Amino acid sequence: MNIRELKQILQAMEATGATELSLETAEYKLSVRRGAPELVVTPAAPAPQPQPAAVSAPQPSEAPVAQEETSQPAPEVTQEATDEACAGCVEVKAPIVGTFYRRPAPDAEPYVKEGDRVEKGQVLCIIEAMKLFNEIESEVSGIVRRILVEDGEPVEYGQPLFLIEPV
Repeated sequence: MNIRELKQILQAMEATGATELSLETAEYKLSVRRGAPELVVTPAAPAPQPQPAAVSAPQPSEAPVAQEETSQPAPEVTQEATDEACAGCVEVKAPIVGTFYRRPAPDAEPYVKEGDRVEKGQVLCIIEAMKLFNEIESEVSGIVRRILVEDGEPVEYGQPLFLIEPV
């Protein structure tokens, strides 16, 4: 493990709010602890269960986080939407690798649906990473035009999750 990989792991821990990490390979064993996170992470009770199709899909390990070039502490928002039907929309992207959930619990209503009006700072979804549930908030006020990920699907860093039309 080189210093760049270690920095990326620490950045990922900061972005997810993780306070503890243990990683063991044939070459090394790494255990990292840090102070209390600045982000408030609230676990959903009971923990959301992925759809049966998602259970059989291979789950991403925490190791790919170390391979990312950079890490952002908040959702990345760009003005360039890839969907032609929503050319002026803002993309809300995944700030971390994990499992995407649209609702706080399996029997609860989704945080947002297509066509809903959202305010800046409103929770859009949860991404579970390393057994922590991270609330992803809207960076703009507007209308949710597209939800690009299905409930229970694994998501990658920087993957577009929502298209929001600013109002």
